[in-house]
Amino acid sequence: MRNNFTSNTFKDLECCSSETICLPKTTLKRLVVIGGGFAGLELVKKLKNNKIQIVLIDKNNFHQFQPLLYQVATSGLEPDSIAFPLRKQLAGYKNVNFRLTEVLQIKPEENTIYTTKGIITYDYLVLATGTATNFFGLKSVQKNGLGLKDIRDSLNIRHMMLQNLEQATITCNEQEKKALTNFVIVGGGPAGIEMAGALAEFCKYIIPKDYPEFSASIMKIYLIEASNKILGVMSNKASSQSLKYLTDLNVNVLVNEAVIDYDGTLVKTKSGKEINAKNLIWTAGVKGLFPDGLDNKDNIVRGNRLKTNENLKVIGFDNIYAIGDVSAMITEKTPKGHPQVAQPAIQQGKYLAENFLKIINNKPLKPFKYIDKGSLATVGKRRAVADLGKLKFTGYFAWLLWSFVHLMSISGFKNKLLVGLNWTISYFSYDKSNRLIIRKFKNN
Repeated sequence: MRNNFTSNTFKDLECCSSETICLPKTTLKRLVVIGGGFAGLELVKKLKNNKIQIVLIDKNNFHQFQPLLYQVATSGLEPDSIAFPLRKQLAGYKNVNFRLTEVLQIKPEENTIYTTKGIITYDYLVLATGTATNFFGLKSVQKNGLGLKDIRDSLNIRHMMLQNLEQATITCNEQEKKALTNFVIVGGGPAGIEMAGALAEFCKYIIPKDYPEFSASIMKIYLIEASNKILGVMSNKASSQSLKYLTDLNVNVLVNEAVIDYDGTLVKTKSGKEINAKNLIWTAGVKGLFPDGLDNKDNIVRGNRLKTNENLKVIGFDNIYAIGDVSAMITEKTPKGHPQVAQPAIQQGKYLAENFLKIINNKPLKPFKYIDKGSLATVGKRRAVADLGKLKFTGYFAWLLWSFVHLMSISGFKNKLLVGLNWTISYFSYDKSNRLIIRKFKNN
Protein backbone atom coordinates (compact mmCIF):
# COMPACT_ATOMS: atom_id res chain seq x y z
CA MET A 1 0.00 0.00 0.00
CA ARG A 2 1.35 3.43 -0.96
CA ASN A 3 1.18 6.50 1.22
CA ASN A 4 0.80 10.03 -0.19
CA PHE A 5 3.33 12.06 1.73
CA THR A 6 3.46 15.85 1.67
CA SER A 7 6.58 17.96 1.92
CA ASN A 8 5.75 18.77 5.55
CA THR A 9 5.21 15.17 6.69
CA PHE A 10 8.69 14.86 8.15
CA LYS A 11 9.43 18.53 8.61
CA ASP A 12 9.78 18.56 12.39
CA LEU A 13 12.90 17.06 13.86
CA GLU A 14 13.14 15.42 17.22
CA CYS A 15 16.46 15.79 19.05
CA CYS A 16 16.03 14.14 22.41
CA SER A 17 19.59 14.81 23.57
CA SER A 18 23.00 15.81 22.32
CA GLU A 19 23.82 12.09 22.03
CA THR A 20 20.83 11.25 19.85
CA ILE A 21 21.09 11.47 16.07
CA CYS A 22 18.34 13.80 14.82
CA LEU A 23 15.63 12.11 12.77
CA PRO A 24 12.25 13.23 11.43
CA LYS A 25 9.39 13.00 13.91
CA THR A 26 6.86 10.39 12.89
CA THR A 27 4.26 8.01 14.28
CA LEU A 28 5.30 5.30 11.82
CA LYS A 29 7.36 2.27 12.75
CA ARG A 30 11.08 2.87 12.30
CA LEU A 31 13.20 0.48 10.25
CA VAL A 32 16.96 0.98 10.50
CA VAL A 33 19.08 -0.52 7.72
CA ILE A 34 22.82 -0.75 8.29
CA GLY A 35 24.71 -0.91 4.99
CA GLY A 36 24.11 0.62 1.57
CA GLY A 37 25.37 -2.26 -0.53
CA PHE A 38 23.36 -4.37 -2.97
CA ALA A 39 21.10 -5.88 -0.30
CA GLY A 40 20.47 -2.79 1.80
CA LEU A 41 19.90 -0.47 -1.14
CA GLU A 42 17.48 -2.89 -2.82
CA LEU A 43 15.47 -3.17 0.41
CA VAL A 44 15.24 0.61 0.74
CA LYS A 45 14.29 1.10 -2.93
CA LYS A 46 11.40 -1.35 -2.64
CA LEU A 47 10.06 0.32 0.51
CA LYS A 48 10.25 3.91 -0.70
CA ASN A 49 7.21 6.08 0.08
CA ASN A 50 5.48 3.37 2.09
CA LYS A 51 4.05 3.64 5.59
CA ILE A 52 7.30 2.96 7.41
CA GLN A 53 10.12 5.29 8.38
CA ILE A 54 13.48 4.09 7.07
CA VAL A 55 16.90 5.14 8.32
CA LEU A 56 19.81 4.00 6.17
CA ILE A 57 23.18 4.05 7.93
CA ASP A 58 26.53 3.66 6.16
CA LYS A 59 30.10 4.69 6.90
CA ASN A 60 30.41 5.78 3.25
CA ASN A 61 28.16 8.25 1.46
CA PHE A 62 28.19 6.16 -1.71
CA HIS A 63 27.18 2.79 -3.10
CA GLN A 64 30.02 0.98 -4.87
CA PHE A 65 29.74 -1.60 -7.62
CA GLN A 66 32.13 -4.19 -6.23
CA PRO A 67 32.28 -6.57 -9.24
CA LEU A 68 34.33 -3.95 -11.13
CA LEU A 69 36.79 -3.05 -8.36
CA TYR A 70 39.51 -4.99 -10.17
CA GLN A 71 39.17 -2.65 -13.16
CA VAL A 72 39.75 0.37 -10.93
CA ALA A 73 42.76 -1.41 -9.42
CA THR A 74 44.31 -1.98 -12.87
CA SER A 75 43.53 1.51 -14.22
CA GLY A 76 40.72 0.23 -16.41
CA LEU A 77 38.15 2.56 -14.81
CA GLU A 78 38.18 5.60 -12.58
CA PRO A 79 36.64 5.12 -9.11
CA ASP A 80 33.78 7.57 -9.67
CA SER A 81 32.59 5.38 -12.57
CA ILE A 82 31.54 2.61 -10.20
CA ALA A 83 30.44 4.68 -7.19
CA PHE A 84 27.10 6.44 -6.84
CA PRO A 85 26.14 8.93 -4.09
CA LEU A 86 23.58 7.43 -1.75
CA ARG A 87 21.77 10.74 -1.26
CA LYS A 88 21.39 11.08 -5.01
CA GLN A 89 20.03 7.55 -5.17
CA LEU A 90 17.56 8.30 -2.38
CA ALA A 91 16.34 11.61 -3.80
CA GLY A 92 12.53 11.58 -3.78
CA TYR A 93 12.32 8.78 -1.20
CA LYS A 94 10.16 10.76 1.23
CA ASN A 95 10.17 8.16 3.99
CA VAL A 96 13.92 7.46 3.82
CA ASN A 97 16.65 9.21 5.82
CA PHE A 98 20.37 8.68 5.27
CA ARG A 99 22.87 9.15 8.08
CA LEU A 100 26.63 9.02 7.52
CA THR A 101 28.11 7.29 10.55
CA GLU A 102 29.74 4.05 11.63
CA VAL A 103 27.95 1.64 13.95
CA LEU A 104 29.90 0.63 17.04
CA GLN A 105 27.46 -1.51 18.99
CA ILE A 106 23.89 -2.74 19.05
CA LYS A 107 21.91 -3.25 22.25
CA PRO A 108 18.96 -5.45 21.22
CA GLU A 109 17.38 -5.35 24.66
CA GLU A 110 17.05 -1.57 24.29
CA ASN A 111 16.37 -1.51 20.52
CA THR A 112 19.25 0.95 20.32
CA ILE A 113 22.21 1.41 17.99
CA TYR A 114 25.35 3.18 19.17
CA THR A 115 27.33 4.93 16.45
CA THR A 116 30.33 7.24 16.19
CA LYS A 117 27.90 10.18 15.88
CA GLY A 118 25.29 9.23 18.50
CA ILE A 119 22.47 6.76 19.15
CA ILE A 120 19.47 5.66 17.09
CA THR A 121 16.50 3.64 18.27
CA TYR A 122 14.56 1.25 16.06
CA ASP A 123 11.47 -0.89 15.83
CA TYR A 124 13.04 -3.15 13.21
CA LEU A 125 16.71 -3.56 12.37
CA VAL A 126 18.23 -4.98 9.18
CA LEU A 127 21.90 -5.82 8.93
CA ALA A 128 23.24 -5.54 5.39
CA THR A 129 26.80 -4.96 6.50
CA GLY A 130 28.53 -7.21 3.98
CA THR A 131 31.94 -8.76 4.47
CA ALA A 132 35.60 -7.98 5.04
CA THR A 133 38.66 -9.71 3.63
CA ASN A 134 39.40 -12.96 5.45
CA PHE A 135 43.13 -13.64 5.76
CA PHE A 136 42.43 -16.81 7.79
CA GLY A 137 44.75 -15.77 10.61
CA LEU A 138 47.79 -15.14 8.40
CA LYS A 139 48.93 -11.94 10.11
CA SER A 140 52.01 -11.47 7.97
CA VAL A 141 49.92 -11.67 4.79
CA GLN A 142 47.33 -9.27 6.23
CA LYS A 143 50.06 -6.81 7.20
CA ASN A 144 51.99 -6.85 3.92
CA GLY A 145 49.37 -7.81 1.31
CA LEU A 146 46.26 -6.05 0.04
CA GLY A 147 42.65 -7.21 -0.11
CA LEU A 148 40.10 -6.16 -2.71
CA LYS A 149 36.84 -5.32 -0.98
CA ASP A 150 36.20 -1.62 -1.60
CA ILE A 151 37.29 1.37 -3.68
CA ARG A 152 40.03 2.29 -1.24
CA ASP A 153 41.53 -1.18 -1.63
CA SER A 154 41.42 -0.93 -5.42
CA LEU A 155 43.12 2.50 -5.35
CA ASN A 156 45.76 1.16 -2.96
CA ILE A 157 46.47 -1.66 -5.41
CA ARG A 158 46.66 0.78 -8.32
CA HIS A 159 49.08 3.10 -6.52
CA MET A 160 51.17 0.20 -5.25
CA MET A 161 51.44 -1.24 -8.76
CA LEU A 162 52.36 2.06 -10.43
CA GLN A 163 54.83 3.06 -7.71
CA ASN A 164 56.57 -0.30 -7.88
CA LEU A 165 56.79 -0.15 -11.67
CA GLU A 166 58.33 3.31 -11.44
CA GLN A 167 60.78 2.11 -8.80
CA ALA A 168 61.70 -0.82 -11.04
CA THR A 169 62.84 1.63 -13.71
CA ILE A 170 65.15 3.27 -11.18
CA THR A 171 66.84 0.33 -9.52
CA CYS A 172 69.83 -1.40 -11.10
CA ASN A 173 69.44 -4.41 -8.83
CA GLU A 174 67.97 -7.16 -11.02
CA GLN A 175 66.64 -9.14 -8.04
CA GLU A 176 64.81 -6.10 -6.70
CA LYS A 177 63.54 -5.25 -10.18
CA LYS A 178 61.97 -8.72 -10.47
CA ALA A 179 60.34 -8.45 -7.05
CA LEU A 180 58.91 -5.02 -7.92
CA THR A 181 57.37 -6.31 -11.16
CA ASN A 182 56.14 -9.70 -9.90
CA PHE A 183 52.47 -9.96 -8.90
CA VAL A 184 50.93 -12.69 -6.77
CA ILE A 185 47.14 -13.06 -6.62
CA VAL A 186 45.88 -15.45 -3.96
CA GLY A 187 42.49 -17.03 -4.63
CA GLY A 188 41.21 -18.58 -7.84
CA GLY A 189 37.60 -17.49 -7.61
CA PRO A 190 35.95 -14.96 -9.95
CA ALA A 191 37.68 -11.96 -8.33
CA GLY A 192 41.07 -13.64 -8.56
CA ILE A 193 40.88 -14.71 -12.19
CA GLU A 194 39.43 -11.35 -13.27
CA MET A 195 42.26 -9.52 -11.51
CA ALA A 196 44.84 -11.87 -13.05
CA GLY A 197 43.38 -11.39 -16.53
CA ALA A 198 43.33 -7.59 -16.17
CA LEU A 199 46.93 -7.51 -14.95
CA ALA A 200 48.01 -9.76 -17.81
CA GLU A 201 46.44 -7.38 -20.33
CA PHE A 202 48.08 -4.43 -18.58
CA CYS A 203 51.40 -6.22 -19.04
CA LYS A 204 50.68 -7.03 -22.68
CA TYR A 205 49.31 -3.69 -23.88
CA ILE A 206 50.40 -0.96 -21.44
CA ILE A 207 53.91 -1.94 -20.31
CA PRO A 208 55.45 -1.74 -23.85
CA LYS A 209 54.01 1.77 -24.35
CA ASP A 210 54.54 3.29 -20.90
CA TYR A 211 57.75 1.51 -19.93
CA PRO A 212 59.92 1.00 -23.05
CA GLU A 213 62.91 0.38 -20.78
CA PHE A 214 61.38 -2.95 -19.73
CA SER A 215 61.50 -6.16 -21.71
CA ALA A 216 58.15 -7.62 -22.77
CA SER A 217 58.44 -10.38 -20.17
CA ILE A 218 59.33 -8.19 -17.17
CA MET A 219 55.99 -8.53 -15.39
CA LYS A 220 55.34 -12.01 -13.96
CA ILE A 221 51.84 -12.83 -12.68
CA TYR A 222 51.09 -15.75 -10.38
CA LEU A 223 47.60 -16.95 -9.45
CA ILE A 224 47.64 -19.25 -6.42
CA GLU A 225 44.64 -21.43 -5.53
CA ALA A 226 44.53 -23.78 -2.52
CA SER A 227 42.03 -26.23 -4.07
CA ASN A 228 42.58 -28.44 -7.11
CA LYS A 229 41.02 -26.06 -9.65
CA ILE A 230 40.22 -22.42 -10.25
CA LEU A 231 36.62 -21.18 -10.38
CA GLY A 232 35.51 -24.01 -8.13
CA VAL A 233 32.06 -22.43 -7.71
CA MET A 234 31.37 -22.77 -11.45
CA SER A 235 31.20 -25.69 -13.89
CA ASN A 236 34.16 -27.82 -14.93
CA LYS A 237 33.89 -26.30 -18.40
CA ALA A 238 34.15 -22.79 -17.01
CA SER A 239 37.10 -23.80 -14.84
CA SER A 240 39.08 -25.50 -17.59
CA GLN A 241 38.41 -22.76 -20.15
CA SER A 242 39.42 -20.04 -17.67
CA LEU A 243 42.65 -21.90 -17.04
CA LYS A 244 43.32 -21.96 -20.78
CA TYR A 245 42.61 -18.23 -21.09
CA LEU A 246 44.98 -17.42 -18.24
CA THR A 247 47.69 -19.67 -19.61
CA ASP A 248 47.39 -17.99 -23.01
CA LEU A 249 47.90 -14.66 -21.23
CA ASN A 250 51.09 -16.02 -19.61
CA VAL A 251 49.64 -16.14 -16.10
CA ASN A 252 51.33 -18.77 -13.92
CA VAL A 253 48.45 -20.68 -12.33
CA LEU A 254 49.35 -22.75 -9.26
CA VAL A 255 46.64 -25.04 -7.86
CA ASN A 256 46.82 -27.15 -4.70
CA GLU A 257 49.06 -24.43 -3.28
CA ALA A 258 48.37 -22.46 -0.11
CA VAL A 259 50.18 -19.28 0.88
CA ILE A 260 51.40 -19.46 4.48
CA ASP A 261 53.65 -16.41 4.82
CA TYR A 262 54.52 -13.10 3.19
CA ASP A 263 57.00 -10.54 4.51
CA GLY A 264 56.41 -7.93 1.83
CA THR A 265 59.00 -9.36 -0.53
CA LEU A 266 58.94 -13.15 -0.27
CA VAL A 267 55.81 -15.30 -0.69
CA LYS A 268 56.00 -18.75 0.88
CA THR A 269 53.59 -21.62 0.17
CA LYS A 270 52.77 -24.72 2.17
CA SER A 271 54.62 -26.96 -0.29
CA GLY A 272 57.82 -24.94 0.15
CA LYS A 273 57.62 -22.83 -2.99
CA GLU A 274 58.98 -19.28 -2.74
CA ILE A 275 58.21 -16.31 -5.00
CA ASN A 276 59.92 -12.92 -4.85
CA ALA A 277 57.18 -10.30 -5.19
CA LYS A 278 56.45 -6.89 -3.73
CA ASN A 279 52.84 -7.06 -4.95
CA LEU A 280 50.43 -9.49 -3.26
CA ILE A 281 46.66 -9.23 -3.76
CA TRP A 282 44.45 -11.41 -1.57
CA THR A 283 41.09 -12.54 -3.00
CA ALA A 284 40.98 -15.92 -1.25
CA GLY A 285 38.13 -15.38 1.16
CA VAL A 286 35.78 -13.09 3.05
CA LYS A 287 34.17 -13.05 6.47
CA GLY A 288 30.94 -11.53 7.69
CA LEU A 289 31.13 -8.04 9.13
CA PHE A 290 28.68 -6.85 11.79
CA PRO A 291 28.71 -4.68 14.94
CA ASP A 292 29.16 -5.90 18.49
CA GLY A 293 26.11 -6.96 20.46
CA LEU A 294 24.56 -9.66 18.27
CA ASP A 295 27.01 -12.52 18.47
CA ASN A 296 26.33 -15.59 20.52
CA LYS A 297 27.16 -19.25 20.09
CA ASP A 298 23.80 -20.01 18.47
CA ASN A 299 23.70 -17.50 15.61
CA ILE A 300 27.28 -17.30 14.30
CA VAL A 301 28.18 -19.82 11.60
CA ARG A 302 31.16 -20.50 9.37
CA GLY A 303 32.59 -17.41 7.74
CA ASN A 304 31.45 -15.22 10.67
CA ARG A 305 27.96 -14.97 9.21
CA LEU A 306 24.72 -14.45 11.10
CA LYS A 307 22.42 -17.45 11.02
CA THR A 308 18.85 -16.62 10.04
CA ASN A 309 15.58 -18.46 9.70
CA GLU A 310 13.70 -18.80 6.39
CA ASN A 311 12.31 -15.27 6.78
CA LEU A 312 15.88 -13.89 7.16
CA LYS A 313 15.32 -13.10 10.85
CA VAL A 314 18.50 -13.51 12.92
CA ILE A 315 18.24 -16.50 15.23
CA GLY A 316 17.55 -15.41 18.80
CA PHE A 317 15.97 -12.03 17.97
CA ASP A 318 12.40 -10.99 17.22
CA ASN A 319 12.98 -7.79 15.24
CA ILE A 320 16.49 -8.09 13.77
CA TYR A 321 17.13 -9.36 10.24
CA ALA A 322 20.26 -10.03 8.16
CA ILE A 323 20.52 -9.95 4.37
CA GLY A 324 23.27 -10.15 1.80
CA ASP A 325 26.76 -11.51 2.41
CA VAL A 326 26.51 -11.34 6.20
CA SER A 327 23.39 -13.52 6.21
CA ALA A 328 23.42 -17.33 6.33
CA MET A 329 20.06 -19.01 5.89
CA ILE A 330 20.93 -22.58 6.83
CA THR A 331 18.56 -25.22 5.41
CA GLU A 332 18.84 -28.69 3.89
CA LYS A 333 19.11 -27.11 0.44
CA THR A 334 21.57 -24.46 1.60
CA PRO A 335 23.69 -26.05 4.36
CA LYS A 336 26.37 -23.35 3.93
CA GLY A 337 23.99 -20.47 3.28
CA HIS A 338 23.58 -18.70 -0.06
CA PRO A 339 26.52 -17.62 -2.24
CA GLN A 340 28.12 -14.34 -1.16
CA VAL A 341 27.54 -12.57 -4.48
CA ALA A 342 25.29 -9.79 -5.74
CA GLN A 343 22.25 -11.79 -6.91
CA PRO A 344 21.32 -13.42 -3.57
CA ALA A 345 21.80 -10.04 -1.87
CA ILE A 346 19.50 -8.26 -4.32
CA GLN A 347 16.85 -10.97 -4.10
CA GLN A 348 16.95 -10.96 -0.30
CA GLY A 349 16.55 -7.19 -0.25
CA LYS A 350 13.46 -7.41 -2.48
CA TYR A 351 12.03 -10.30 -0.47
CA LEU A 352 12.47 -8.61 2.91
CA ALA A 353 10.86 -5.43 1.61
CA GLU A 354 7.80 -7.44 0.60
CA ASN A 355 7.81 -9.07 4.03
CA PHE A 356 7.81 -5.74 5.86
CA LEU A 357 4.80 -4.65 3.84
CA LYS A 358 3.09 -7.89 4.84
CA ILE A 359 4.02 -7.33 8.49
CA ILE A 360 2.57 -3.82 8.36
CA ASN A 361 -0.65 -5.18 6.85
CA ASN A 362 -0.79 -8.28 9.10
CA LYS A 363 -0.41 -10.73 6.23
CA PRO A 364 1.28 -14.16 6.43
CA LEU A 365 4.93 -14.49 5.37
CA LYS A 366 6.45 -16.90 2.89
CA PRO A 367 9.99 -18.30 3.22
CA PHE A 368 12.76 -16.85 1.09
CA LYS A 369 13.60 -18.83 -2.06
CA TYR A 370 16.69 -17.99 -4.05
CA ILE A 371 16.51 -18.20 -7.84
CA ASP A 372 19.95 -18.88 -9.27
CA LYS A 373 20.28 -16.81 -12.44
CA GLY A 374 23.72 -18.16 -13.25
CA SER A 375 27.35 -17.15 -12.85
CA LEU A 376 29.68 -15.09 -15.03
CA ALA A 377 33.40 -14.38 -14.99
CA THR A 378 35.71 -12.67 -17.45
CA VAL A 379 39.40 -13.20 -18.15
CA GLY A 380 40.25 -10.08 -20.08
CA LYS A 381 38.90 -8.76 -23.37
CA ARG A 382 36.72 -11.13 -25.42
CA ARG A 383 37.37 -13.96 -22.94
CA ALA A 384 34.71 -14.98 -20.46
CA VAL A 385 32.77 -17.95 -19.10
CA ALA A 386 29.06 -18.17 -18.29
CA ASP A 387 27.03 -20.82 -16.46
CA LEU A 388 23.32 -20.21 -17.03
CA GLY A 389 21.61 -23.29 -15.67
CA LYS A 390 22.24 -26.11 -18.12
CA LEU A 391 23.64 -23.70 -20.68
CA LYS A 392 27.41 -23.14 -20.62
CA PHE A 393 29.05 -20.45 -22.73
CA THR A 394 32.64 -19.39 -23.21
CA GLY A 395 34.53 -16.92 -25.36
CA TYR A 396 33.22 -13.83 -27.12
CA PHE A 397 29.50 -14.39 -26.55
CA ALA A 398 30.05 -14.99 -22.83
CA TRP A 399 32.14 -11.80 -22.71
CA LEU A 400 29.35 -9.78 -24.39
CA LEU A 401 26.85 -11.24 -21.92
CA TRP A 402 29.13 -10.43 -18.98
CA SER A 403 29.61 -6.87 -20.25
CA PHE A 404 25.86 -6.27 -20.74
CA VAL A 405 24.84 -7.67 -17.35
CA HIS A 406 27.46 -5.66 -15.47
CA LEU A 407 26.79 -2.46 -17.38
CA MET A 408 23.05 -2.65 -16.70
CA SER A 409 23.68 -3.37 -13.01
CA ILE A 410 25.64 -0.18 -12.36
CA SER A 411 23.71 2.55 -10.52
CA GLY A 412 23.03 5.78 -12.38
CA PHE A 413 22.73 6.62 -16.07
CA LYS A 414 25.88 8.76 -15.99
CA ASN A 415 27.90 5.89 -14.51
CA LYS A 416 26.58 3.48 -17.13
CA LEU A 417 27.54 5.96 -19.82
CA LEU A 418 31.03 6.50 -18.40
CA VAL A 419 31.76 2.80 -18.08
CA GLY A 420 30.28 1.97 -21.50
CA LEU A 421 32.28 4.74 -23.19
CA ASN A 422 35.45 3.71 -21.39
CA TRP A 423 35.00 0.09 -22.40
CA THR A 424 34.35 1.07 -26.03
CA ILE A 425 37.49 3.20 -26.22
CA SER A 426 39.54 0.50 -24.53
CA TYR A 427 38.15 -2.15 -26.88
CA PHE A 428 39.51 -0.37 -29.95
CA SER A 429 42.60 1.32 -28.53
CA TYR A 430 43.83 -1.34 -26.07
CA ASP A 431 44.45 1.55 -23.69
CA LYS A 432 43.30 2.17 -20.13
CA SER A 433 42.27 5.29 -18.22
CA ASN A 434 44.79 7.77 -16.84
CA ARG A 435 47.46 6.01 -14.82
CA LEU A 436 48.00 8.70 -12.21
CA ILE A 437 49.69 8.32 -8.84
CA ILE A 438 47.49 10.77 -6.93
CA ARG A 439 48.89 9.94 -3.52
CA LYS A 440 51.88 8.00 -2.33
CA PHE A 441 50.93 4.53 -1.18
CA LYS A 442 52.59 3.00 1.84
CA ASN A 443 51.27 -0.26 3.25
CA ASN A 444 50.76 0.12 7.00
